[in-house]
Amino acid sequence: FVIFLIPCFVIGTNIAFSCQNADDFVGASSPGDIIIGGLFAVHSEMLHPEEDPIKPVIQNCAGFEIQVFLQTLAMIHAIETINNSTLLSGVTLGYEIYDTCAEVTKAMASALRFLSKLNSSEDAVEFKCNYSDYIPRVKAVTGASYSEVSMAVSRLLALQLIPQVSPASSAEILSDKIRFPSFFRTIPSDFHQTRAMTRLICESGWNWIGVIATDDDNGRFALESFGVQAMANNVCIAFKEMLPAYLSDSTFHTKVDHAIEKIVKETRVNVIVVFMRQFHVLKLFKKAIEMNVKKIWIASDNWSAAVKISTIPNIRQLGTVVGFGFKSGDISSFQEFLRNLREKPTENNKFLHEYIMLLSVCAHLEYHDFQTCIANQSQDDLLENDGSKPQIWRDDFLNANIEPGFIHSTMLAVYAIAHAIKGQCKDRDCKDPSAFTPWELLEELKKVTVIDDDKEVKFDSNGDMSTSYDVLLWKEIDGHMEITTMAEYDAEKGGFIFEDEEKKKDFLALKKVQSTCSQQCRPGQVKKVTESPHTCCYECIYCPENHYSNQTDMDYCYRCNNKTYWAPINSTTCYRKTIYFLAWTDWFAIFLLLLSTFGVVLVLSICVIFTKNLDTPVVKASGGLTVCYIILFSHFLIFLSTVFFIDVPTEFKCKTRQALFGISFTLCISCILIKSLKILLAFSFDPKLQNFLKCMYKPIPAVVTCTGIQVIICTFWLIFRTPFVNQNFSIPRAIILECNEGSIVAFGIMLGYIAALAFICFIFAFKGRKLPENYNEAKFITFGMLIYFIAWIVFIPVYATTFGKYLPAVEIIVVLISNYGILCCTFLPKCYIIIYKQETNTKSAFLKMVYTYSSKSAGSVAVSQVSLDSKSSSLRATVTDSCKTENDAVNGNCHFQVPGQPLIKRKILPKSAERTVVRKRVSSI
Repeated sequence: FVIFLIPCFVIGTNIAFSCQNADDFVGASSPGDIIIGGLFAVHSEMLHPEEDPIKPVIQNCAGFEIQVFLQTLAMIHAIETINNSTLLSGVTLGYEIYDTCAEVTKAMASALRFLSKLNSSEDAVEFKCNYSDYIPRVKAVTGASYSEVSMAVSRLLALQLIPQVSPASSAEILSDKIRFPSFFRTIPSDFHQTRAMTRLICESGWNWIGVIATDDDNGRFALESFGVQAMANNVCIAFKEMLPAYLSDSTFHTKVDHAIEKIVKETRVNVIVVFMRQFHVLKLFKKAIEMNVKKIWIASDNWSAAVKISTIPNIRQLGTVVGFGFKSGDISSFQEFLRNLREKPTENNKFLHEYIMLLSVCAHLEYHDFQTCIANQSQDDLLENDGSKPQIWRDDFLNANIEPGFIHSTMLAVYAIAHAIKGQCKDRDCKDPSAFTPWELLEELKKVTVIDDDKEVKFDSNGDMSTSYDVLLWKEIDGHMEITTMAEYDAEKGGFIFEDEEKKKDFLALKKVQSTCSQQCRPGQVKKVTESPHTCCYECIYCPENHYSNQTDMDYCYRCNNKTYWAPINSTTCYRKTIYFLAWTDWFAIFLLLLSTFGVVLVLSICVIFTKNLDTPVVKASGGLTVCYIILFSHFLIFLSTVFFIDVPTEFKCKTRQALFGISFTLCISCILIKSLKILLAFSFDPKLQNFLKCMYKPIPAVVTCTGIQVIICTFWLIFRTPFVNQNFSIPRAIILECNEGSIVAFGIMLGYIAALAFICFIFAFKGRKLPENYNEAKFITFGMLIYFIAWIVFIPVYATTFGKYLPAVEIIVVLISNYGILCCTFLPKCYIIIYKQETNTKSAFLKMVYTYSSKSAGSVAVSQVSLDSKSSSLRATVTDSCKTENDAVNGNCHFQVPGQPLIKRKILPKSAERTVVRKRVSSI
């Protein structure tokens, strides 16, 4: 194996702080059966020589850190307490504590000594391929104070798997057990701290913040972790400023000035997160006070409870400081230890000796100046004044500078190591230092459980203790800045716990400060990202129609989740669309219903009139009571069908209304068609037309066939493409409940078939329009059919272009118009004759009119072909002689011949034949 010697370079021959040998390098020590090492940054910087070249010499340090000195005392107190207890059953713990001066290089020198072989006279570190049986100088190490130092030391200690338990190093990377297999800590990692900071920022309504960190591993890793958490929670970092890690850096003050200028320039940034060491924060805040900067400062665990910072003159001018500190426990025994500290010997504790010397040098100053004096004294300065000042002790100073979280975590680290040692010493004689190796202690440490304030705590798989944080608020009380506990942050649940309402009010007061890149978007608005690379910089625009936002600063608007809801522009919620249909209470519906009711009354009235005048010629001429009843019943059904177009559409209504209307109207037109055919047959003089009409005139089969075809059309329609209830969303804020006809083709076929029947009826009626005036049904039927055609021709474009709840009213109107038109044209003239012209409603009057009509028709047949002169009586005689029988007259067998003209056969009746034909036509009518 190869032996490495621990170097110790001489600075001066008679200087108490110089390194004459390896033992001079130890800051505090005490013998014991098992030695625990300690690494603490008791000084904030190491002095660097100005001569050139620089030699590999371990220099003295400056900037005595009271808080870290207290941590060394906490370690000593914990070890002494354990030695005075029965925890280790007679096995005593010793310690060797070294000052790292916040420098990795000096910490590495201390770590090398930890690795040196036990009882080696030259403090040699042996190089071996297998350290399983190697017994180093220490069994475990407590420290270091800063993550950057712990990373370097842990890599070195991992060579022999010496357990390292840090009470202060919180970098998230140290949880990586592959790179740092022997590292443990009694605090949470920065992951939980940065998540807690982000939670505080989010709950306070801030999203535009600045970050200042030290340019070292700890600062960079903290910044990286915070950046990830901030991005995940829509918090934007307006600027990042990195300050040199060492105060000895020549650019330190320049970069502090630049950071302050940046803070002043960014007027919208009112919250600053600071990941720095205490001496960095001290310099930064003094400059900020000079520049009159007032912000909210979020403190990391490094300085959130630093009394030396909270006591800076005019610290209140900086604004509000809120930070996160490690959860503290009961440290009353340590406070008692401090009260008896002046009685402790200083021979083996150079830190205590230096502190006493600092008290002598700075005792005449006020509190803060006294603190500043201690921090500014270097070890070289103290050497010059050694022995020249009387020793003065200040009982209050150390207790006033206690940071409970660090003290508690330091003591917890020592107790964790002690419990692991206890586990190893169950079956071994641990008074022998070689009883177990560090790597065996490491395995025991992974399983150890410590009772802390009546709670069991242990290391997780990452070597971290999942303790919580205290949320600290710097609050001015009686003219002094006090560091108070505002809340507790539960790292596992990720929430804040408040002890009382007063502390919650302090938390809510933070929300009064605005730190946003843009104004908060109200509910009903949504963020629109601008050209800025930051998502927190945006404009607020209104949510469009049918979209809403119900929270502030939403990234997008929610769409109303289905067609039954709507939202106006700038809406915070969706509203249910109003459902419209032609209701019973609608004034227009009431008007149409009154018209339908009047139509029903009119039908019943006509029915009564015709029933009372059953035997009169007018009623008989109308086809008899049976046909009239059928036609009137069909009119009644048509009026009744309009009811199904009103109120809430249902499946039954949608299926019934068109079928009922179509079949009823077809029945009506079919009966009128048969009437028109009968009239035309009765008064037709054309023998060919007579024969055709006789073949067609089959009343019952014709009506059944015509109506049956419509029944078949409607049946197929209802089976294959049945109408259904439809929700019409064409109006933005409404739902129109309507009947969808199912098939426009079927609907068109139904109406087209009715139109075809009506057209045939119109042709037949038109041919018989010149019948006897008082009984001219054909003329009125023609007029009724014209009303029907006009109504439905107008209906088609109106129906196609109309939408909304009044669409059914359009069809009701056209149904009423066509139904009223046919009803009135068919029956009202007859009712008028029955009621007001009773003298014409007799058999004799009726025969006279028909006879007159027949005579006129017979006498004018051949006018267009033969000119009759005053001697036409001889022609009449010739014609009369040629008509031998009534059948000849009726069948057109009469003939006449004008001299010089060919023989013409015409249906010209003799007087006796005319009377016979009139009787037959009256009978047929």
